[in-house]
Amino acid sequence: MAGYKPVVIQTYPVLGEKITQDTLYWNNYKVNFSPQPPYNYAVTASSRIHVYGRYSQEPIKTFSRFKDTAYCATFRQDGKLLVAGSEDGGVHLFDISGRAPLRQFEGHTKAVHTVDFTADKYHVVSGADDYTVKLWDIPNSREILTFKEHSDYVRCGCASKLNPDLFVTGSYDHTVKMFDTRTNESVISIEHGQPVESVLLFPSGGLLVSAGGRYVKVWDMLKGGQLLVSLKNHHKTVTCLCLSSSGQRLLSGSLDRKVKVYSTASYKVVHSFDYAASILSLALAHEDEMIVVGMTNGILSVKHRKSEAKKDTSSRRRRPAYRTFIKGKSFLKQRDDISINRPSKKHLELYDKDLKNFQISKALDRVLEPEITIKTPEVTVSIIKELNRRGVLANALAGRDEKELSRILNFLIRNLSQPRFAPVLINVAEIIIDIYLPVIGQSPVVDKKFLLLQGLVEKEIDYQRELLETLGMMEMLFATTPTKESTFTLEYKSDGVLENKIES
Repeated sequence: MAGYKPVVIQTYPVLGEKITQDTLYWNNYKVNFSPQPPYNYAVTASSRIHVYGRYSQEPIKTFSRFKDTAYCATFRQDGKLLVAGSEDGGVHLFDISGRAPLRQFEGHTKAVHTVDFTADKYHVVSGADDYTVKLWDIPNSREILTFKEHSDYVRCGCASKLNPDLFVTGSYDHTVKMFDTRTNESVISIEHGQPVESVLLFPSGGLLVSAGGRYVKVWDMLKGGQLLVSLKNHHKTVTCLCLSSSGQRLLSGSLDRKVKVYSTASYKVVHSFDYAASILSLALAHEDEMIVVGMTNGILSVKHRKSEAKKDTSSRRRRPAYRTFIKGKSFLKQRDDISINRPSKKHLELYDKDLKNFQISKALDRVLEPEITIKTPEVTVSIIKELNRRGVLANALAGRDEKELSRILNFLIRNLSQPRFAPVLINVAEIIIDIYLPVIGQSPVVDKKFLLLQGLVEKEIDYQRELLETLGMMEMLFATTPTKESTFTLEYKSDGVLENKIES
């Protein structure tokens, strides 16, 4: 066994992955945030609103005085008040230090989907499914203005941070309107072209961002709503927008389970996040310390940015100088000297030791650990290829209990659709299906993953069949394309020099 050769781990390049400053910044992250310390954030869930602290896993306060579903919630600029809209058409105002609502505005006849405080902190803007936009006075608890210019659901809106008389709303009638309370009508109307899901006004008020369909569009409000740029980087509907603290990065979340980060200077995508489900809401904390994403599966994803490691200024033991380590490197042996090289000892990985001892199931278990399957899946695939080369892959996969089989199925479901692993993992999936098909129905967890895996295998086979058909059509086109044939002739010049000529 002294001649055992370790398994060669094949490297698979990941196409399109570029390491930039934005990648490093946004990868350092492990709904509506309060703009003032302690920067709590509010999350609407069914008929409740939960308020979380920056580092708390449990809500520090819950507001549950709603008859129906709460759809939206926003903090006031000082972080002391919270306004929310509900399905019954009510607009509710809460004091963060209490639990009962301070005010309750009744006027909308259908669900309220957007609420925001104006810049003066004493008025609230709301938009609802009854096609209306209303302005409320907090001290007097009454309605001031009603705008009826939209012809479909009003699903998003925001107020200007500088001017207390300006606010923007977006509707499913494909329009974005800017209203001025001094004129009692809209002053700018923009045609987005798709049902508008989210709007965002830059702090300066000069630029407006709207999201609807697959498009994110930026408008110049100082030029009457002139379109600056139209972005189409998502594959499904864009549902939410967010701006970084510095204003240099724009974030968009979509039903395609991705969050795109754009540079506001070039409006190019500089980074992208992947999530497990479709994204409905997105928010950033103060100084981008935390990003919170709400998804359709009911999960709230909270990621904290890693704090920069502090340099250790404590005194350390002085190490030997560089010349100490290179001492003797330039020594030249003499004619009668004999050079003896010390053989370097090769250390085997744990899975190589298991393979060396013919413990194939144990070797497969080692490479199915989460730290390997998530960070370096190519190691797991290489061991599977080695087991298949030895002809013992089916033996290693057989005899698994529910927990072990779930780990194998999770790895296959996560990586089967990746082109770099598909040829190997499709074979593994077929072996799994052949071995464990007779025992289907004994575990609901395994059954669900088994059906999902079977669907993925069928879909991947269909993709490869379509790819082969496409390649066949391309080969036929190339075969029928006339090619120019070149002939070579040799001619002698008058001076006797031989010259090559190419004739097409």
